[in-house]
Amino acid sequence: MDEILKKLLLEEDELQFTKFNEEIAWKIGSELVKQAITKSLPITIDITRGDHQIFHASQPGTSADNDEWVKRKTRLTYRFGHSSYYIGQLLKSKGQNLEDAYLISENHYAPHGGCFPIIVSGTGMVGTITVSGLAQKEDHQLVVQAIREYLSHEK
Repeated sequence: MDEILKKLLLEEDELQFTKFNEEIAWKIGSELVKQAITKSLPITIDITRGDHQIFHASQPGTSADNDEWVKRKTRLTYRFGHSSYYIGQLLKSKGQNLEDAYLISENHYAPHGGCFPIIVSGTGMVGTITVSGLAQKEDHQLVVQAIREYLSHEK
């Protein structure tokens, strides 16, 4: 389990932006939509900067439930400053649930993969990129892959 946690923290260290704005959100969000269409993935995609939702799209097969999952995962990532998958795996490694460990309700916070912090080097976390609709590990991997792909073209 420690290896998974280390890998997830390394992703957060590696996948940092020099800046983040609406244009970048559009590029990453559009790439995620393209993948969803190409692979027929029933996902909702959401990108925020602070309290501002700057990209949102839902594909066939999703529902308002996915929007609620997005909100709960995003809330968790803002609260802890780590990916929702990392927090879920951390809790799992300790044999705890969110309510026992932090006295917060899973009705409002979801420690399930799919939300990744947008970290600007030298600034810190400024937003989130979230996917909901697949198994949590797959949601997480889609976001990580999209960020990695974007950053590889920006260097």
